[in-house]
Amino acid sequence: MFERRRSTAEQKELWIVAGDLPEATPDAFYRRVNRTLEDIGFAQEVWAICTPAYAEESRAGRPGVDPVVYLKMLMVGFFEDLGSERAIASRCADSLSIRGFLGYALTEATPDHSTLSVIRERLSLEQLEAIHGVLLRALRRHGLLKGRKLGIDSSVIEANASLRALQHRNTEENYWDYVRKLAAENGIDPQDAKAVRRFDKKRFGRKTSNEEWVNPHDPEAKVGKTKDGATDMTYRPEHVTDLESGAIISTQVRPGDAADCVGVTERIMAAVGTLAQAVPEVPLERFCQELAADEGYFAIEEITQLHECGVRPVIADPHASKRRVDKASEEHRSALRRASRALSSKSGKALLRKRGEHLERSFCHVLDHGGLRRTTLRGCEKLSKRHLVAATTFNLSLLLRHLFGVGTPKQALAGAVSALGWLYTAALAFIRRLIEFIAAAFALSTVPSSTPAIAITTSPAISRITNKSTGC
Repeated sequence: MFERRRSTAEQKELWIVAGDLPEATPDAFYRRVNRTLEDIGFAQEVWAICTPAYAEESRAGRPGVDPVVYLKMLMVGFFEDLGSERAIASRCADSLSIRGFLGYALTEATPDHSTLSVIRERLSLEQLEAIHGVLLRALRRHGLLKGRKLGIDSSVIEANASLRALQHRNTEENYWDYVRKLAAENGIDPQDAKAVRRFDKKRFGRKTSNEEWVNPHDPEAKVGKTKDGATDMTYRPEHVTDLESGAIISTQVRPGDAADCVGVTERIMAAVGTLAQAVPEVPLERFCQELAADEGYFAIEEITQLHECGVRPVIADPHASKRRVDKASEEHRSALRRASRALSSKSGKALLRKRGEHLERSFCHVLDHGGLRRTTLRGCEKLSKRHLVAATTFNLSLLLRHLFGVGTPKQALAGAVSALGWLYTAALAFIRRLIEFIAAAFALSTVPSSTPAIAITTSPAISRITNKSTGC
Protein backbone atom coordinates (compact mmCIF):
# COMPACT_ATOMS: atom_id res chain seq x y z
CA MET A 1 0.00 0.00 0.00
CA PHE A 2 1.08 3.54 -0.65
CA GLU A 3 1.22 6.45 1.73
CA ARG A 4 -1.43 9.06 1.11
CA ARG A 5 0.01 12.52 0.54
CA ARG A 6 -1.12 15.27 2.82
CA SER A 7 -2.99 18.18 1.31
CA THR A 8 -1.05 20.68 3.43
CA ALA A 9 2.58 20.86 4.45
CA GLU A 10 3.46 19.72 7.95
CA GLN A 11 4.46 22.29 10.54
CA LYS A 12 8.20 22.18 11.22
CA GLU A 13 9.45 21.92 14.77
CA LEU A 14 9.56 25.26 16.52
CA TRP A 15 11.54 25.78 19.72
CA ILE A 16 10.27 28.49 22.04
CA VAL A 17 11.75 29.41 25.39
CA ALA A 18 9.22 28.63 28.13
CA GLY A 19 9.80 32.03 29.71
CA ASP A 20 8.66 33.71 26.48
CA LEU A 21 5.22 32.09 26.62
CA PRO A 22 2.34 34.10 28.11
CA GLU A 23 1.79 33.30 31.76
CA ALA A 24 -1.54 31.72 32.72
CA THR A 25 -2.73 33.86 35.62
CA PRO A 26 -6.30 34.01 36.96
CA ASP A 27 -8.17 37.29 36.83
CA ALA A 28 -9.18 39.23 39.92
CA PHE A 29 -12.35 37.21 40.59
CA TYR A 30 -10.73 33.79 40.27
CA ARG A 31 -7.79 34.97 42.39
CA ARG A 32 -10.32 35.72 45.11
CA VAL A 33 -11.84 32.27 44.68
CA ASN A 34 -8.41 30.64 45.02
CA ARG A 35 -7.60 32.74 48.07
CA THR A 36 -10.89 31.80 49.74
CA LEU A 37 -10.41 28.09 49.00
CA GLU A 38 -6.90 28.24 50.44
CA ASP A 39 -8.09 30.00 53.59
CA ILE A 40 -10.67 27.29 54.35
CA GLY A 41 -8.23 24.47 53.55
CA PHE A 42 -10.39 23.19 50.70
CA ALA A 43 -7.69 21.22 48.87
CA GLN A 44 -6.49 19.36 51.98
CA GLU A 45 -10.06 18.45 52.92
CA VAL A 46 -10.86 17.22 49.41
CA TRP A 47 -7.71 15.12 49.21
CA ALA A 48 -8.51 13.46 52.53
CA ILE A 49 -12.09 12.72 51.43
CA CYS A 50 -11.29 11.48 47.91
CA THR A 51 -8.16 9.40 48.62
CA PRO A 52 -10.12 6.10 48.99
CA ALA A 53 -11.51 6.55 45.46
CA TYR A 54 -8.05 6.61 43.86
CA ALA A 55 -5.66 3.71 43.29
CA GLU A 56 -2.48 3.40 45.29
CA GLU A 57 0.75 4.70 43.79
CA SER A 58 2.27 1.20 43.75
CA ARG A 59 -0.27 0.05 41.18
CA ALA A 60 0.46 0.45 37.51
CA GLY A 61 -1.49 2.88 35.39
CA ARG A 62 -1.76 6.53 34.55
CA PRO A 63 -2.13 8.79 37.61
CA GLY A 64 -5.57 10.27 38.02
CA VAL A 65 -6.53 13.92 37.73
CA ASP A 66 -6.53 15.87 40.98
CA PRO A 67 -10.11 15.90 42.36
CA VAL A 68 -9.62 19.55 43.30
CA VAL A 69 -9.13 20.31 39.59
CA TYR A 70 -12.31 18.39 38.78
CA LEU A 71 -14.31 20.39 41.33
CA LYS A 72 -12.81 23.67 40.14
CA MET A 73 -13.78 22.87 36.56
CA LEU A 74 -17.38 22.29 37.64
CA MET A 75 -17.18 25.57 39.54
CA VAL A 76 -16.20 27.23 36.27
CA GLY A 77 -19.32 25.67 34.72
CA PHE A 78 -21.43 27.29 37.45
CA PHE A 79 -19.76 30.70 37.18
CA GLU A 80 -19.71 30.75 33.37
CA ASP A 81 -23.23 29.26 32.85
CA LEU A 82 -21.95 26.15 31.05
CA GLY A 83 -24.27 23.16 31.15
CA SER A 84 -22.33 20.38 29.42
CA GLU A 85 -19.00 18.89 30.40
CA ARG A 86 -17.77 19.35 26.83
CA ALA A 87 -18.38 23.10 27.09
CA ILE A 88 -16.61 23.22 30.46
CA ALA A 89 -13.55 21.35 29.14
CA SER A 90 -13.41 23.59 26.06
CA ARG A 91 -13.64 26.76 28.15
CA CYS A 92 -10.91 25.61 30.52
CA ALA A 93 -8.62 24.77 27.62
CA ASP A 94 -9.13 28.12 25.85
CA SER A 95 -8.90 30.60 28.73
CA LEU A 96 -5.53 31.65 30.16
CA SER A 97 -7.28 33.04 33.23
CA ILE A 98 -9.06 29.76 33.99
CA ARG A 99 -5.86 27.82 33.31
CA GLY A 100 -4.25 29.88 36.05
CA PHE A 101 -7.22 29.19 38.33
CA LEU A 102 -6.80 25.44 37.74
CA GLY A 103 -3.00 25.59 38.08
CA TYR A 104 -2.20 24.58 34.48
CA ALA A 105 0.55 26.19 32.44
CA LEU A 106 0.14 27.05 28.78
CA THR A 107 2.12 23.98 27.71
CA GLU A 108 -0.03 21.58 29.77
CA ALA A 109 -3.21 19.93 28.52
CA THR A 110 -6.28 20.47 30.67
CA PRO A 111 -8.57 17.48 31.42
CA ASP A 112 -10.86 16.34 28.62
CA HIS A 113 -14.63 16.01 29.00
CA SER A 114 -14.29 12.22 29.11
CA THR A 115 -12.00 12.60 32.12
CA LEU A 116 -14.73 14.57 33.88
CA SER A 117 -17.13 11.69 33.27
CA VAL A 118 -14.63 9.17 34.68
CA ILE A 119 -14.07 11.22 37.85
CA ARG A 120 -17.82 11.70 38.30
CA GLU A 121 -18.29 7.93 38.26
CA ARG A 122 -15.32 7.45 40.58
CA LEU A 123 -16.48 9.81 43.32
CA SER A 124 -19.49 8.63 45.28
CA LEU A 125 -22.43 10.76 46.33
CA GLU A 126 -21.37 10.40 49.96
CA GLN A 127 -17.92 11.83 49.20
CA LEU A 128 -19.45 14.81 47.39
CA GLU A 129 -21.76 15.37 50.37
CA ALA A 130 -18.68 15.41 52.62
CA ILE A 131 -17.08 18.02 50.33
CA HIS A 132 -20.32 20.00 50.53
CA GLY A 133 -19.92 19.91 54.31
CA VAL A 134 -16.54 21.65 54.00
CA LEU A 135 -18.26 24.75 52.61
CA LEU A 136 -21.01 24.51 55.23
CA ARG A 137 -18.38 24.62 57.98
CA ALA A 138 -16.75 27.62 56.31
CA LEU A 139 -20.10 29.41 56.21
CA ARG A 140 -20.62 28.59 59.88
CA ARG A 141 -17.26 30.12 60.84
CA HIS A 142 -18.27 33.37 59.13
CA GLY A 143 -21.71 33.45 60.75
CA LEU A 144 -23.58 32.58 57.55
CA LEU A 145 -25.15 29.30 58.71
CA LYS A 146 -27.69 29.08 61.52
CA GLY A 147 -29.85 26.09 60.63
CA ARG A 148 -32.76 27.11 62.86
CA LYS A 149 -35.21 28.09 60.11
CA LEU A 150 -35.22 25.94 57.00
CA GLY A 151 -37.16 25.99 53.75
CA ILE A 152 -37.76 23.30 51.16
CA ASP A 153 -38.89 23.59 47.56
CA SER A 154 -38.49 21.89 44.19
CA SER A 155 -38.19 23.04 40.60
CA VAL A 156 -38.03 21.46 37.13
CA ILE A 157 -35.14 20.66 34.82
CA GLU A 158 -35.43 19.36 31.27
CA ALA A 159 -34.06 15.84 30.83
CA ASN A 160 -31.71 14.66 28.11
CA ALA A 161 -34.50 12.60 26.57
CA SER A 162 -37.13 13.05 23.87
CA LEU A 163 -40.86 12.52 23.86
CA ARG A 164 -40.57 11.02 20.39
CA ALA A 165 -38.66 8.03 21.79
CA LEU A 166 -41.40 7.01 24.25
CA GLN A 167 -42.35 3.36 24.30
CA HIS A 168 -45.23 1.51 25.92
CA ARG A 169 -44.03 -0.33 29.00
CA ASN A 170 -45.88 -3.55 28.16
CA THR A 171 -45.93 -3.78 24.36
CA GLU A 172 -42.75 -1.69 23.67
CA GLU A 173 -44.73 0.02 20.93
CA ASN A 174 -43.45 3.42 19.85
CA TYR A 175 -45.71 6.31 20.85
CA TRP A 176 -46.06 7.75 17.34
CA ASP A 177 -46.68 4.33 15.82
CA TYR A 178 -49.54 4.06 18.31
CA VAL A 179 -50.89 7.51 17.35
CA ARG A 180 -50.63 6.78 13.61
CA LYS A 181 -52.62 3.59 14.11
CA LEU A 182 -55.37 5.55 15.91
CA ALA A 183 -55.31 8.21 13.17
CA ALA A 184 -55.77 5.56 10.47
CA GLU A 185 -58.75 4.16 12.36
CA ASN A 186 -60.31 7.64 12.30
CA GLY A 187 -59.83 8.11 8.55
CA ILE A 188 -56.65 10.23 8.66
CA ASP A 189 -53.68 9.53 6.42
CA PRO A 190 -51.01 8.11 8.78
CA GLN A 191 -48.27 9.33 6.42
CA ASP A 192 -49.32 12.96 6.84
CA ALA A 193 -47.19 14.01 9.82
CA LYS A 194 -48.93 17.36 10.36
CA ALA A 195 -52.38 15.80 10.27
CA VAL A 196 -51.28 13.09 12.73
CA ARG A 197 -49.92 15.73 15.14
CA ARG A 198 -53.15 17.73 14.90
CA PHE A 199 -55.14 14.56 15.56
CA ASP A 200 -52.97 13.65 18.56
CA LYS A 201 -53.37 17.12 20.06
CA LYS A 202 -57.18 17.09 19.88
CA ARG A 203 -58.07 13.39 20.17
CA PHE A 204 -60.51 12.39 22.89
CA GLY A 205 -59.03 10.78 25.99
CA ARG A 206 -55.47 11.83 25.16
CA LYS A 207 -53.22 11.04 28.11
CA THR A 208 -49.51 10.33 28.28
CA SER A 209 -49.21 8.50 31.57
CA ASN A 210 -45.82 7.76 33.11
CA GLU A 211 -47.28 4.46 34.27
CA GLU A 212 -47.77 3.37 30.64
CA TRP A 213 -45.02 5.16 28.70
CA VAL A 214 -41.27 5.27 29.32
CA ASN A 215 -38.19 6.56 27.51
CA PRO A 216 -35.91 3.51 27.06
CA HIS A 217 -32.78 5.70 26.99
CA ASP A 218 -33.58 7.45 30.28
CA PRO A 219 -36.15 5.48 32.30
CA GLU A 220 -35.98 7.85 35.30
CA ALA A 221 -37.02 10.88 33.22
CA LYS A 222 -40.76 11.49 33.41
CA VAL A 223 -43.29 13.34 31.28
CA GLY A 224 -44.18 16.65 32.89
CA LYS A 225 -44.46 20.40 32.54
CA THR A 226 -41.30 22.46 32.08
CA LYS A 227 -40.70 25.91 33.52
CA ASP A 228 -42.30 27.62 30.51
CA GLY A 229 -45.36 25.34 30.58
CA ALA A 230 -44.43 23.00 27.72
CA THR A 231 -44.67 19.21 28.01
CA ASP A 232 -41.31 17.44 28.02
CA MET A 233 -39.23 14.83 29.84
CA THR A 234 -38.32 16.27 33.23
CA TYR A 235 -36.59 15.79 36.56
CA ARG A 236 -37.30 17.55 39.87
CA PRO A 237 -34.36 19.06 41.78
CA GLU A 238 -35.05 19.87 45.42
CA HIS A 239 -33.27 22.29 47.79
CA VAL A 240 -33.32 22.50 51.56
CA THR A 241 -32.14 26.03 52.39
CA ASP A 242 -31.23 28.01 55.48
CA LEU A 243 -33.75 30.85 55.44
CA GLU A 244 -31.53 33.14 57.54
CA SER A 245 -28.62 33.18 55.10
CA GLY A 246 -29.75 31.48 51.87
CA ALA A 247 -27.17 28.68 52.11
CA ILE A 248 -28.18 25.37 50.52
CA ILE A 249 -28.09 22.65 53.20
CA SER A 250 -28.88 19.64 51.02
CA THR A 251 -30.08 18.91 47.53
CA GLN A 252 -31.12 15.97 45.42
CA VAL A 253 -32.65 15.32 42.00
CA ARG A 254 -35.79 13.19 41.93
CA PRO A 255 -37.90 11.78 39.06
CA GLY A 256 -40.18 14.26 37.35
CA ASP A 257 -43.39 12.70 38.68
CA ALA A 258 -42.25 12.44 42.32
CA ALA A 259 -44.74 14.00 44.74
CA ASP A 260 -43.31 16.72 46.97
CA CYS A 261 -45.24 15.70 50.06
CA VAL A 262 -44.18 12.04 50.05
CA GLY A 263 -41.28 11.45 52.44
CA VAL A 264 -40.66 15.13 53.18
CA THR A 265 -40.00 14.41 56.87
CA GLU A 266 -37.32 11.89 55.99
CA ARG A 267 -35.60 14.35 53.67
CA ILE A 268 -35.74 17.12 56.26
CA MET A 269 -34.21 14.84 58.88
CA ALA A 270 -31.46 13.96 56.40
CA ALA A 271 -30.75 17.69 56.01
CA VAL A 272 -30.61 18.01 59.82
CA GLY A 273 -28.09 15.16 59.84
CA THR A 274 -25.99 17.05 57.29
CA LEU A 275 -26.06 20.10 59.56
CA ALA A 276 -25.11 18.00 62.58
CA GLN A 277 -22.08 16.60 60.75
CA ALA A 278 -21.00 20.02 59.49
CA VAL A 279 -21.52 21.77 62.85
CA PRO A 280 -21.08 19.09 65.54
CA GLU A 281 -20.67 21.63 68.37
CA VAL A 282 -24.32 22.76 68.10
CA PRO A 283 -26.97 20.62 69.86
CA LEU A 284 -29.17 18.65 67.48
CA GLU A 285 -32.42 20.15 68.81
CA ARG A 286 -31.27 23.63 67.77
CA PHE A 287 -31.55 22.72 64.10
CA CYS A 288 -34.74 23.03 62.03
CA GLN A 289 -36.97 24.56 64.66
CA GLU A 290 -39.18 25.94 61.86
CA LEU A 291 -39.83 24.74 58.31
CA ALA A 292 -41.44 26.68 55.46
CA ALA A 293 -42.74 25.15 52.24
CA ASP A 294 -45.46 25.68 49.66
CA GLU A 295 -48.80 23.88 49.67
CA GLY A 296 -47.47 21.02 47.53
CA TYR A 297 -45.66 19.71 50.62
CA PHE A 298 -48.78 19.57 52.78
CA ALA A 299 -49.91 16.14 53.97
CA ILE A 300 -51.52 15.44 57.34
CA GLU A 301 -49.28 12.45 58.05
CA GLU A 302 -46.11 14.43 57.25
CA ILE A 303 -47.25 17.44 59.28
CA THR A 304 -47.90 15.16 62.26
CA GLN A 305 -44.46 13.55 61.96
CA LEU A 306 -42.78 16.97 61.74
CA HIS A 307 -44.53 18.02 64.97
CA GLU A 308 -43.33 14.82 66.65
CA CYS A 309 -39.76 15.68 65.56
CA GLY A 310 -40.00 19.10 67.20
CA VAL A 311 -40.39 21.02 63.95
CA ARG A 312 -42.91 23.84 63.51
CA PRO A 313 -44.11 23.56 59.88
CA VAL A 314 -45.43 26.65 58.12
CA ILE A 315 -47.19 25.05 55.16
CA ALA A 316 -50.53 26.05 53.65
CA ASP A 317 -53.28 23.43 53.43
CA PRO A 318 -54.58 23.40 49.81
CA HIS A 319 -57.76 21.57 50.87
CA ALA A 320 -58.53 23.52 54.04
CA SER A 321 -61.99 24.62 52.82
CA LYS A 322 -63.06 21.10 51.81
CA ARG A 323 -61.41 19.04 54.52
CA ARG A 324 -63.73 17.19 56.96
CA VAL A 325 -61.88 17.85 60.19
CA ASP A 326 -64.60 16.16 62.27
CA LYS A 327 -63.80 12.81 60.66
CA ALA A 328 -60.06 13.06 61.35
CA SER A 329 -58.40 11.54 64.39
CA GLU A 330 -57.59 13.66 67.42
CA GLU A 331 -53.90 13.58 66.55
CA HIS A 332 -54.55 14.83 63.04
CA ARG A 333 -56.98 17.52 64.25
CA SER A 334 -54.36 18.80 66.66
CA ALA A 335 -51.77 18.89 63.87
CA LEU A 336 -54.16 20.79 61.59
CA ARG A 337 -54.92 23.38 64.28
CA ARG A 338 -51.25 23.96 65.00
CA ALA A 339 -50.47 24.22 61.28
CA SER A 340 -53.27 26.74 60.80
CA ARG A 341 -52.07 28.89 63.71
CA ALA A 342 -48.49 28.83 62.42
CA LEU A 343 -49.61 29.83 58.92
CA SER A 344 -51.70 32.81 60.10
CA SER A 345 -49.17 34.07 62.62
CA LYS A 346 -46.94 37.07 61.98
CA SER A 347 -43.77 34.99 62.27
CA GLY A 348 -45.17 32.38 59.88
CA LYS A 349 -45.92 34.98 57.21
CA ALA A 350 -42.44 36.45 57.59
CA LEU A 351 -40.94 32.96 57.21
CA LEU A 352 -42.91 32.36 54.00
CA ARG A 353 -41.56 35.62 52.58
CA LYS A 354 -38.05 34.42 53.38
CA ARG A 355 -38.83 31.12 51.67
CA GLY A 356 -39.83 32.88 48.47
CA GLU A 357 -36.72 35.05 48.59
CA HIS A 358 -33.99 32.53 49.34
CA LEU A 359 -35.32 29.37 47.68
CA GLU A 360 -36.26 31.04 44.41
CA ARG A 361 -32.90 32.80 44.39
CA SER A 362 -31.02 29.52 44.81
CA PHE A 363 -32.90 27.91 41.91
CA CYS A 364 -32.30 30.98 39.76
CA HIS A 365 -28.54 30.89 40.39
CA VAL A 366 -28.11 27.13 40.06
CA LEU A 367 -30.51 26.39 37.20
CA ASP A 368 -30.99 29.53 35.12
CA HIS A 369 -27.53 31.08 35.57
CA GLY A 370 -25.56 27.96 36.49
CA GLY A 371 -26.22 26.01 33.30
CA LEU A 372 -28.39 23.25 34.82
CA ARG A 373 -31.90 24.08 33.62
CA ARG A 374 -31.33 21.72 30.67
CA THR A 375 -29.25 18.69 31.63
CA THR A 376 -26.92 16.62 29.46
CA LEU A 377 -26.70 13.72 31.94
CA ARG A 378 -29.11 10.86 32.55
CA GLY A 379 -30.21 9.24 35.76
CA CYS A 380 -31.02 10.67 39.19
CA GLU A 381 -27.68 9.67 40.70
CA LYS A 382 -25.56 11.42 38.07
CA LEU A 383 -27.77 14.49 38.16
CA SER A 384 -27.67 14.58 41.96
CA LYS A 385 -23.87 14.53 41.89
CA ARG A 386 -23.67 17.41 39.43
CA HIS A 387 -26.36 19.35 41.27
CA LEU A 388 -24.62 18.85 44.61
CA VAL A 389 -21.37 20.35 43.27
CA ALA A 390 -23.39 23.28 41.92
CA ALA A 391 -24.95 23.76 45.39
CA THR A 392 -21.45 23.69 46.91
CA THR A 393 -20.37 26.39 44.46
CA PHE A 394 -23.47 28.41 45.29
CA ASN A 395 -22.46 28.35 48.96
CA LEU A 396 -18.95 29.39 47.94
CA SER A 397 -20.51 32.29 46.07
CA LEU A 398 -22.32 33.34 49.27
CA LEU A 399 -19.01 33.29 51.13
CA LEU A 400 -17.31 35.34 48.40
CA ARG A 401 -20.12 37.90 48.52
CA HIS A 402 -19.69 38.16 52.28
CA LEU A 403 -15.90 38.57 52.07
CA PHE A 404 -15.43 40.65 48.92
CA GLY A 405 -18.86 41.98 48.01
CA VAL A 406 -19.06 39.97 44.76
CA GLY A 407 -20.02 36.34 44.28
CA THR A 408 -19.87 35.75 40.50
CA PRO A 409 -17.74 36.98 37.58
CA LYS A 410 -20.72 38.90 36.18
CA GLN A 411 -21.23 40.64 39.49
CA ALA A 412 -17.54 41.50 39.64
CA LEU A 413 -17.70 42.96 36.13
CA ALA A 414 -20.84 44.90 36.98
CA GLY A 415 -19.12 46.22 40.10
CA ALA A 416 -16.18 47.41 38.05
CA VAL A 417 -18.47 49.21 35.61
CA SER A 418 -20.39 50.71 38.53
CA ALA A 419 -17.14 51.93 40.10
CA LEU A 420 -16.14 53.61 36.83
CA GLY A 421 -19.56 55.24 36.67
CA TRP A 422 -19.17 56.47 40.24
CA LEU A 423 -15.75 57.96 39.46
CA TYR A 424 -17.17 59.63 36.36
CA THR A 425 -20.06 61.11 38.35
CA ALA A 426 -17.74 62.27 41.15
CA ALA A 427 -15.39 63.92 38.66
CA LEU A 428 -18.32 65.63 36.95
CA ALA A 429 -19.62 66.90 40.31
CA PHE A 430 -16.15 68.24 41.16
CA ILE A 431 -15.94 70.09 37.83
CA ARG A 432 -19.40 71.57 38.34
CA ARG A 433 -18.52 72.83 41.81
CA LEU A 434 -15.27 74.27 40.48
CA ILE A 435 -17.14 76.13 37.75
CA GLU A 436 -19.64 77.40 40.31
CA PHE A 437 -16.78 78.72 42.44
CA ILE A 438 -15.12 80.43 39.48
CA ALA A 439 -18.44 81.94 38.35
CA ALA A 440 -19.16 83.24 41.84
CA ALA A 441 -15.71 84.79 42.10
CA PHE A 442 -16.08 86.37 38.68
CA ALA A 443 -19.52 87.77 39.64
CA LEU A 444 -18.00 89.68 42.56
CA SER A 445 -15.69 91.67 40.28
CA THR A 446 -18.04 92.35 37.39
CA VAL A 447 -21.65 93.29 36.78
CA PRO A 448 -23.84 90.17 37.23
CA SER A 449 -25.90 90.89 34.11
CA SER A 450 -22.82 90.90 31.91
CA THR A 451 -21.59 87.52 33.10
CA PRO A 452 -21.93 84.94 30.31
CA ALA A 453 -23.63 81.61 30.95
CA ILE A 454 -21.45 78.52 31.22
CA ALA A 455 -22.90 75.31 29.74
CA ILE A 456 -21.44 71.84 30.01
CA THR A 457 -22.66 69.01 27.80
CA THR A 458 -21.84 65.51 29.00
CA SER A 459 -22.51 62.04 27.68
CA PRO A 460 -26.11 60.98 26.90
CA ALA A 461 -26.23 59.12 30.23
CA ILE A 462 -25.77 62.46 32.11
CA SER A 463 -28.22 65.32 31.69
CA ARG A 464 -27.07 68.75 30.47
CA ILE A 465 -25.93 70.94 33.33
CA THR A 466 -26.15 74.73 32.87
CA ASN A 467 -24.60 77.03 35.48
CA LYS A 468 -25.20 80.74 35.33
CA SER A 469 -23.39 83.51 37.07
CA THR A 470 -25.77 83.33 40.03
CA GLY A 471 -24.35 79.90 40.95
CA CYS A 472 -27.74 78.06 40.75
